[in-house]
Amino acid sequence: MMKCVTKRRNINGAAISAPERINLNKLIRNQTEFSLSLAKQVSLSESKDSNLVFSPPLIHVVLSLIAAGSKGPTQAQLLSLLNSGSTDDLNSLSSHLVSHFFPDGSPIGGPKLSFTNGVWVDRSLSLKPPFKQVVDTVYKAALNHVDFQTKAVEVTNEVNQWVEKETNGLIKEVLPSGSVDASTGLIFANALYFKGAWTAKFDASKSKDQDFHLLNGSSVQVPFMTSKKKQLVTAFDGFKVLKLPYKQGEDKRRFSMYFFLPNAKDGLSALMEKVSSESGFLDRNLPYQRVTVGEFRIPKFKFSFGFEASKVLKGLGLVLPFSKCGGLTEMVDSPFVGQELYVLSIFHKSFIEVNEEGTEAAAASAAVLRHVSRRLSIPLMIDFVADHPFLFVIREDMTGAVLFIGQVLNPLMG
Repeated sequence: MMKCVTKRRNINGAAISAPERINLNKLIRNQTEFSLSLAKQVSLSESKDSNLVFSPPLIHVVLSLIAAGSKGPTQAQLLSLLNSGSTDDLNSLSSHLVSHFFPDGSPIGGPKLSFTNGVWVDRSLSLKPPFKQVVDTVYKAALNHVDFQTKAVEVTNEVNQWVEKETNGLIKEVLPSGSVDASTGLIFANALYFKGAWTAKFDASKSKDQDFHLLNGSSVQVPFMTSKKKQLVTAFDGFKVLKLPYKQGEDKRRFSMYFFLPNAKDGLSALMEKVSSESGFLDRNLPYQRVTVGEFRIPKFKFSFGFEASKVLKGLGLVLPFSKCGGLTEMVDSPFVGQELYVLSIFHKSFIEVNEEGTEAAAASAAVLRHVSRRLSIPLMIDFVADHPFLFVIREDMTGAVLFIGQVLNPLMG
């Protein structure tokens, strides 16, 4: 008698077996745990007094690619930080994200999405065949041979122009001036663009300026959006969560933006600690039921944020890829140069705008490698007034994969 193997469709409709699905869900959970611990570290070290937005999967993909080209203690340290058992797992997750999670949804009525990877390698070097296969087939990265030794400035401009094009003009310069020089051997870069329209758009004529309370005790007047429609809101112990879904396409992907609002006006840091330290926090603390809202206000905001991710990653204990005995021996064919390859810097820039229509967001990363709670009962009516600092997350709900994480301390801050 033939055995039947039950298969479910993935988010784009292709068959996926139950074991593959279970493994993929586990890999995405691991990625989310990394994303939230990274968000806490970025908040503490890079944006104590500023708005913050970044795209964890971009940094995750860069680190996964570096892990694929490393071995020994360096690879072990990368796998530990990324909560992964092997580079095969990282490659499997990255391959799925590139092929199924990030395709553009706008032709079928969903959000506009674009995700691209690129590799720039000095013309004196060649990628080792196994690493090149990973770059080509898993990450689908465009490979560019360039002359770092005499044209470092031109290559910097080329990477920045590539990023600007891939982010629809929102990210202008991911590589700062002087970050690339004659000793550069490789650059890994990636770019993400997202534009989604709310399922229920806000009426712009109802938006009004009101007080937003800052952490220093003062307040500023900012434009707030409002609506009388029922909302996906739930109150938890010490905070509330609002879900604003984006218009979905004909595939199974479901993108939403979540607002995590602490009850206390100065409660953001405590909420960030809770979000990043409790395993499975996001999945356990999401609203699933529409309720009538009393007072309901969300601020409009638009800002960009950039940071040197390598500094933050070192703060999380990732140090070996940045040492001059970097262990990145599996990337390039020249044994002499390969032994001296190490990560000099990882840069990341993001942009987000939230208004009555929806959300537009973009992010880019570039790595330069050099030689040498419990749910409470739902009340009949609930207020959700985001008039003080809050956390936000944009994610895909079928898989739980996070696209962007951020915090708003002052909606007027650019």
